[in-house]
Amino acid sequence: MQILIIGGSGGIGSALISHFQTLYPAATLYATYRTAMPNAFQRKRAVTLDSKLQWFKLDITSETEVKNLAEQLPKLDIIINAVGILHDNSHLPEKTVNECDLDFFQKNIQTNVMPTICFAKHFSRHLKSSTPTFFVALSARIGSISDNNLGGWISYRSSKAALNMAVKTISIEWKYKLPRCCVVVFHPGTTDTSLSKRFQRKIPQEQLQTPQFVAQSLAQLLTQLTPEDSGNFYSFDGSIIPW
Repeated sequence: MQILIIGGSGGIGSALISHFQTLYPAATLYATYRTAMPNAFQRKRAVTLDSKLQWFKLDITSETEVKNLAEQLPKLDIIINAVGILHDNSHLPEKTVNECDLDFFQKNIQTNVMPTICFAKHFSRHLKSSTPTFFVALSARIGSISDNNLGGWISYRSSKAALNMAVKTISIEWKYKLPRCCVVVFHPGTTDTSLSKRFQRKIPQEQLQTPQFVAQSLAQLLTQLTPEDSGNFYSFDGSIIPW
């Protein structure tokens, strides 16, 4: 089995790597990072060369770098994009449309939407197989238009809604081009990572997921999905979220 984790240095990405290593010890994992690998993986590499886990430095917003990565990797069984942005050093999610900064809005689009489209463009041939393959993008329930009852966070909401539409569109096209590939969007819930750290005070402890739980939930979901399930938006509990 060959698995690519985009954003392997993040909280959920690193948990996915660890879980897949345990679940499929014979699998080869490929992972990307932007600035540095997680410390745990750096220490492991210092002790022994892990040929079953290969790291690639990647700017996911660069199509040239994504294309170059595609030329280096073999056929794949699973691709998971675990990269996303909610805030940066200068911007928090907007409480009102009056706070919307168009540069930050564009940054949300560039980080939360375009990479998944770019990976679909350059990695579709890697997923062509006679056995089931999977293309997964991590999104958020907040990107569901029908589930939006609170407003606010317009840049993040819009980018996740755009991501959902992109994945749905890709799934329809690939039903004909890659009929054995299951293309889905996955909502991990509020997870204890740096992305949500500033907003955890108002989250009941029982609703805050650990990265390890999210990784287990996604891996379990993939064992249950078939190509006929392609084009759906799944929550961490296995339920389908309305678009």
